[in-house]
Amino acid sequence: MTLPTETAHPELEGLGTYEFGWADSDAAGAAAKRGLSEAVVRDISEKKNEPEWMLKLRLKGLKLFDKKPMPSWGSDLSGIDFDNIKY
Repeated sequence: MTLPTETAHPELEGLGTYEFGWADSDAAGAAAKRGLSEAVVRDISEKKNEPEWMLKLRLKGLKLFDKKPMPSWGSDLSGIDFDNIKY
């Protein structure tokens, strides 16, 4: 089987690029652990070389997230397994 030389969907050509120069490589995603915890938040913050105030803000957000119940209005979200997602 021969692979096509042209992109079947030219509108997808620019995906993965950002006109202002910022992009994430997939290297961080490949090494990421599953689940959302303080250790994961600290690891992400360290990899992004964020200032201490940003880490504190993210950890505060994580504590609030952990306290909140899953919304009972709208679509059924009970099937979301946050411990099986790579962040």
